[in-house]
Amino acid sequence: MTAPSINPLANASFRRLFAAQICSLLAIGLMTVAMSLAAFRIGGVAAAGQILGFLLAVKMVAYVALSPLAEALLAGRSRKRVMVALDLARMALLVPMAYATQTWQIALLALGFFAVSSAFTPIFQSVIPDLLPQERSYGRALVWSRLAYTMESVLSPVIAAMALQLIAAQYLFWVAALAFAGSILAVLLTRFPARMPDRRKGPFVQRALTGLRIYGKTPRLRGLFVLNLALSLSMAWVLVNSVVLAGARLGDAERHFPILMAFYGLGAAVGAIMVPRLIEAFDERRVMIAGAAIHAVLGLGIALPPSHAGYLALWTGFGLAASLVLTPGGLVIARSAAAAERPALFAAQFSLSHAGWLLAYPLAGLLAGLAGLEPALLMLSAMTLVLAGLGARVWPARDPVTREHDHPDLPDNHPHLRAIAAHGPRHRHAHIFHIDDLHPDWPAAQPG
Repeated sequence: MTAPSINPLANASFRRLFAAQICSLLAIGLMTVAMSLAAFRIGGVAAAGQILGFLLAVKMVAYVALSPLAEALLAGRSRKRVMVALDLARMALLVPMAYATQTWQIALLALGFFAVSSAFTPIFQSVIPDLLPQERSYGRALVWSRLAYTMESVLSPVIAAMALQLIAAQYLFWVAALAFAGSILAVLLTRFPARMPDRRKGPFVQRALTGLRIYGKTPRLRGLFVLNLALSLSMAWVLVNSVVLAGARLGDAERHFPILMAFYGLGAAVGAIMVPRLIEAFDERRVMIAGAAIHAVLGLGIALPPSHAGYLALWTGFGLAASLVLTPGGLVIARSAAAAERPALFAAQFSLSHAGWLLAYPLAGLLAGLAGLEPALLMLSAMTLVLAGLGARVWPARDPVTREHDHPDLPDNHPHLRAIAAHGPRHRHAHIFHIDDLHPDWPAAQPG
């Protein structure tokens, strides 16, 4: 018998969902460009930055606060129907943005848009491991997903620039809406895997906190959070201050900023492609710790100071190191929950990772303004290095998926003990371990 292909693009359903992801990311990228131009149109030179900063803060607050609540509200419903409905809602919210003339108007519409996005992304992420249950295939799907984010950052400004040759800036929102039409079509054409029924019980708030509870009680997920937070500190400096550095150190922001970010994107793409082989040679923990540490060490290199070619090499390294941290995250999440709990866990990851950015973005701008560009990066890189070390302590080096544990409170005839044979008065047995109703606490570390 022929072994199944580990190439995720061999799976027709994944190909269609990947096309939906590209369309969705492109729509969000175009919407972000349009929102930036709207901030300039409303606030002018004096207030545009403040307005855009406020709108991005609205985005992060929506992502952090609403994602777990939205997942609990939508749990148990058809994922295909929910995803189509959410894309339709995002399209509908983009249309009136073209006519917004006041900050409060665009802020209100943006809050609705990002609230819907906070529900869409975790559901989308939870489908992929169900489509690709083989771990190596899913790992390569995460590479394609990371490449899609890189492509979006490059293509969105280019497509926006082309569209602005034909239409007024405010109608760029409508172009973004058309991109969501492509996402809807791709989702409709996708054959979704059967959905496990939602087994969570209890009040709404308790169900909404399911993903956060699993996250907090799983050591590898606590380590994942610390490593994501570590990366966000020094990476935020790159995303916030590259344009400032291009003008202040290289002499021409409009010319050099796109080049810096293109080299950053190149590094990110190379890093994402390297991840599957690195994980096979080492493991997710070591690859992610190494990525955070490399990003921090490169940041400390800003003190040299670099030449023009040195800056390009540095930004390529930043992109590569960031991919080493960001790409394996989905694999860690999928490994840490049963299929029924994955949407809740992806929602928790979505919320917690954006909480880190909510802290890192303003901190990167504040430190650069108070201490200067290079001292700010040195401080943030030092913080990244410290947190990378903390992440290595929080996430145990020995982290088997299958664990021995006891069920002293379960009766002998409990279905779980019949499904996986147990022995002894404490009903000891071993299986792939996840935090759930039957396993509310993480077992003690096992010798080995």
